[in-house]
Amino acid sequence: MSGTVLKTSRRNLVAHKGRMALSAVAVLLSVAFVCGTLVFTDTMNTTFDKLFAVTGSDVTVSPKAAEDGDENPDRGRPETLDGSVVAKVRAAAGVKSAEGAVVSMSVTVVDGENRNLGSTTGAPTIAGDWNDNELKSMKITSGHAPRGPTEVMIDSDTARKHGLRLGDEVRTIAVTGDARARISGIAAFTVTNPGAAVVYFDTDTAQRRLLGEPGAFTHVNVVAADGVSDEQLKRDVAAAVGADAYKLQTAQEAADANRKDVGSFLDVLKYVMLGFAGIAFLVGIFLIFNTFSMLVAQRTREIGLMRAIGADSGQVLKSVVVEALLLGVVGSVLGVGAGVGLAVGLMRLMGRMGMHLSTDDLTVAWTTPVVGVVLGVVVTVVAAYVPARRAGRVSPMAALRESGTPGDRKAGAVRAALGLVLTGAGGAALLLAGAADRAGAGSLWLGLGVVLTLVGFIVIGPLLAAGVVRVLSGAVLRPFGSVGRLAERNALRNPRRTGATAAALMIGLALVACLSVVGSSMVASATDELDKSVGADYIVDSTSGQPVVPQAEQALRAAPGLDHVTAYRLVEAKVTAPDGSTVTEGLGATDPTYARDIRRKMTAGEHAAAYGEGAISVGSQYATAHGIALGDALTVAFTGGNTVRLKVAAITGDEGNLDRGMKYVSTATAEANVPADRMPRPFMLLATAADGHSAAAAYRGVKDALADYPQYQVRDQADYKQALKDQVGQLLNMVYGLLALAIVVAVLGVVNTLALSVVERTREIGLMRAIGLSRRQLRRMIRLESVVIALFGALLGLGLGMGWGASAQQLLALQGLKVLEIPWPTILGVFAASAFVGLFAALVPAFRAGRMNVLNAIAGE
Repeated sequence: MSGTVLKTSRRNLVAHKGRMALSAVAVLLSVAFVCGTLVFTDTMNTTFDKLFAVTGSDVTVSPKAAEDGDENPDRGRPETLDGSVVAKVRAAAGVKSAEGAVVSMSVTVVDGENRNLGSTTGAPTIAGDWNDNELKSMKITSGHAPRGPTEVMIDSDTARKHGLRLGDEVRTIAVTGDARARISGIAAFTVTNPGAAVVYFDTDTAQRRLLGEPGAFTHVNVVAADGVSDEQLKRDVAAAVGADAYKLQTAQEAADANRKDVGSFLDVLKYVMLGFAGIAFLVGIFLIFNTFSMLVAQRTREIGLMRAIGADSGQVLKSVVVEALLLGVVGSVLGVGAGVGLAVGLMRLMGRMGMHLSTDDLTVAWTTPVVGVVLGVVVTVVAAYVPARRAGRVSPMAALRESGTPGDRKAGAVRAALGLVLTGAGGAALLLAGAADRAGAGSLWLGLGVVLTLVGFIVIGPLLAAGVVRVLSGAVLRPFGSVGRLAERNALRNPRRTGATAAALMIGLALVACLSVVGSSMVASATDELDKSVGADYIVDSTSGQPVVPQAEQALRAAPGLDHVTAYRLVEAKVTAPDGSTVTEGLGATDPTYARDIRRKMTAGEHAAAYGEGAISVGSQYATAHGIALGDALTVAFTGGNTVRLKVAAITGDEGNLDRGMKYVSTATAEANVPADRMPRPFMLLATAADGHSAAAAYRGVKDALADYPQYQVRDQADYKQALKDQVGQLLNMVYGLLALAIVVAVLGVVNTLALSVVERTREIGLMRAIGLSRRQLRRMIRLESVVIALFGALLGLGLGMGWGASAQQLLALQGLKVLEIPWPTILGVFAASAFVGLFAALVPAFRAGRMNVLNAIAGE
């Protein structure tokens, strides 16, 4: 009988291929997103692996201080080693050659029009010297290598992107000063360049301009003699220079370390994208569930005949499950192919943004299609199992009478009770999350509340449909008269189906609403805190995290119309409290004017007192935890500097402060205890206009003073608030774009439900047409039904999402984000857009219904 079941399932799938198509598309899209994500991230890994494998020397010798992997140190220049180390390495056993090299990522390069040549994707600008090791990954395609301080060579990708040619002038900005040079050569990567801008100098120039130390290097590239392994070479070099004096890495160790740094970012990217793919799969379950539920109902007579000729309930169930299996296989296989295409599309998109990924490195691991097919098939079969099980329980006589499966009122009551319990428990968990006094416990309650309320709303959806759809119909459908009332009755005819269709849309819109509330609350909270706390008029910082170079700071301090400029830097130190507890952290080292630039709430003392000689301020939570009072002394060991005793002269209140918990010392205290060559550069400057001076004129003066330094952003408070809003908005738009997949699948669900509903009501539609319903009225009825289902799903989703967002904001209030803001324009806009979604989803079903032949419809089974 198994062969008969398979044949029957295959014939049913082919016979209803039109009705199955949208379910297959939902599977295809979800699998494509999963496979596309895996192929895209695997390709990026392959690209970086090839780059790291080519660029590393057999053994690399670096300063011991560079072990923390900080390639962009706060002091604006990389760690260095003396040139004498190169001679020691050359003399080691097993060394074929050793070459000192210079690399810095703490630079900015601009063209003749003062445009930053750096990547906009976050890839670094890399400046260094042209040496033999670079020949492994680069080749000169035009011109020649730099031969002196007036020449520089750049990579071909940067030259093409910015329209640079041989002879054009570029300016390098570093903490050691600005330097101009003309392009003498252009070099192309022999492997894929992920997007970094690369600039080469000759070695002497690189040492002076990038390091400020003639004769110094950032590392030594060592090549092994014939027959010497990298591990043996590492041991020989360590014996020559001292095993603990420097950081030594083989090519494999260096590649693994680089791969780990990049891999952590790629893993986050991969899992975030897979999370959204999971949401799309969840939404697809409702589409597939509805499809098979309606197909089973429409094939009641067919199922009855199968039962009458000897098929048992297990065989009927197996028949429907096999149909789902075939559907899953077809959709998944197509989805795998579409996923590869999606990955190529993402690579080209990243190429336009500046991150170059070659299709030559396209990586499709064997696990990718396996994961895609297994996921697609499992999700499809799981979604179809309940309708299949329901079909298997239909008795032969009931099926032959076409009575369908009778509604089980007891099951409906159990479902309603379960939904209410889950929703109530979820609501209680959300309330507990909002009332939590610790972020860890609150996060657990929030996660539990989100899951329980989501499942509760899905379970209770049919019960809500009966009431909510009637309310919506009163406002939306009743004005359309009898056609509107027919649409309302059609939406209410099967509350379970309406609830499942709306639930698919609800999930996506709930996430949209939640994130909108959180994003708006973050912006409102930060804006409110800026208004309360920031007294400075202008803020200067770098989006790439680079410190402020001395020449830019000097230019700002010389700008007209300013009362003062405050430099803000972080100095790493080990702080020991009177109770003996220690913590290593960054201390805020600022000018005394910082106490005027930032209005702080104080628990004890005055903030300005922290900038006196031998003084420090601490946060109230730290003071309470360690029993610290004004006048107590802390032992502060500055990294690379002195260990001193500093008196607590102020205790800042952590409640509501922008930099809660930060400890502060004066710049003078930091400079007295940290060697000049280890002193970090400021990462932010604050400026205030002088009294009586035009704020607009002062702002123009600040912008003009820093016009030659495009790596820094100059903003007044209004600009800073707008920048925060824009940053959050960009992040939300990215998330909305990823959620769009789930919403598209939900729209397909509405389309499929309506299309199958039209087939299900063929005779009814024929009778309505026969008694005078026009085609236009029929199409309008179906469109109105679709609109009210979409609005029902939107109402549930937006309400649920706002509840999640409000609870999340209460949790974020523990971190100082105390303002809850509901973005009503966004919420109302999404609700209105849902009506258009409903209209769009009904276009094809309404058109097909309008084309039905009246007599054939009346005669149809």
